[in-house]
Amino acid sequence: MTVSIAAHHDHDHAACVADVLARAEACCDASGARLTPLRRRVLQTLAQSHVPLGAYDLVERLGTDGERPPPMSVYRALDFLVAEGLAHRIESRNAFLACGRAHEADDVIVFLICERCGLTDEVASHAIGRDIAWATRAAGFTPRTPVLEIAGTCARCRAQLAAAATGATSGD
Repeated sequence: MTVSIAAHHDHDHAACVADVLARAEACCDASGARLTPLRRRVLQTLAQSHVPLGAYDLVERLGTDGERPPPMSVYRALDFLVAEGLAHRIESRNAFLACGRAHEADDVIVFLICERCGLTDEVASHAIGRDIAWATRAAGFTPRTPVLEIAGTCARCRAQLAAAATGATSGD
């Protein structure tokens, strides 16, 4: 299983955003697709947050830098980014997250979603992909997007809860 850098709250966030944008430019150059200024701004805004953002959240955030883009333009940019593999849609949240790496065809993308802080980490698993491929073939089913969303509590929130519990019991 490959763990993304988002699992580490103290990573170099500027480098993380720069890597996402550099990957997007390279992918668009290779495919001949255009990374328009709005598409780039939407992707950059997604990359600046490890919490999935809805389209209207993006409209609001993009509006703080100047002119607020129309929601339909943001939706079209998101459709492009998802189609190009540069962003993911988190179905359970109806929100989007920047994708920082290319995925193999048989990878299953697993989103670990913290129910307390909203941090969403992306991991890819070839092993889970093999098992799902076997199960879907056996059922005569062809999956379009093999994605799993797992809700729970991230390490940082778990540590905060433990510290709070320790503080509450030591004060008794």
